[in-house]
Amino acid sequence: MRPQLLKVSTGPAHSFSVRQDVVPHVNNRWHYHAEVELIHFKKGEGTQFIGDNIKPFKAGDVVLVGAHLPHYWRFDDFYFDEHTRTNADVRVAHFGETFWGDHFLQLPENVNIRNVLEKARLGIQISGKTRVRVAELMERLLYAEGTERIIYLMEALITIANCKQLTMLSSIGFKHEFVEAENDRINAIYEYSLANFKRKIQLDEIAGVANISPNSFCRYFKSRTRKTYSQFLIEIRVGHACKLLIENKLSIKQLCYESGFNNFACFHKYFKDITGKSPLKYQKEFVAG
Repeated sequence: MRPQLLKVSTGPAHSFSVRQDVVPHVNNRWHYHAEVELIHFKKGEGTQFIGDNIKPFKAGDVVLVGAHLPHYWRFDDFYFDEHTRTNADVRVAHFGETFWGDHFLQLPENVNIRNVLEKARLGIQISGKTRVRVAELMERLLYAEGTERIIYLMEALITIANCKQLTMLSSIGFKHEFVEAENDRINAIYEYSLANFKRKIQLDEIAGVANISPNSFCRYFKSRTRKTYSQFLIEIRVGHACKLLIENKLSIKQLCYESGFNNFACFHKYFKDITGKSPLKYQKEFVAG
């Protein structure tokens, strides 16, 4: 993808940024920045894009995104309904890898922090008790001032570094070029796909959204995402199926069609290819956890 470069403001009194977002459209575009991002979704759900990884996100999730890694959280449509009473509530910290000085991470005592920031270059999903602890620290971080801000951030990073339940999100081969052009085209493709994935999207239709020919669209999309548009749609559909399985309101056959698959056998195959589990096993493991 060609992500948008985002400039993060820290303010004159702080060396790194911490904020609370209660609207779902803040930085609601495919973007990257030089700062590391630590984010906790206290309220909210939708689709998460980090590097070449696509999956649903939900309330309680905690994610660490490394410097220059493109990412994007798209909240579900009902958050944008003018009559909705459902609000987002997100805590997010942005900090430069050297905000505490050029040599701090090179100290032998900080090897764990250095290692976790290196892992974060692929994006890290934090699970288990560590997720709860980091969420608590981010709550404190939101209201802290002075040296306490730095201490809480360091404690959060140390807690993550010592966690055994970390999931790397993006593939090790994912790369992108730092070009700010064509952001509108990429975002138009994303938005249209997310709004229409439950039905068959024709090639000439999505090419029209991108304002290029169908043949050019295939080459364009593959060159920027390292995957075909068909694969991209399948990943979005499987991500939506994961969300429906977690909610446990539909039968597996019903959610197959609700996720945009027209064939149950294909749905089962693609779901297992992407998640490594059958839909039923995925659901049982989530409920058990």
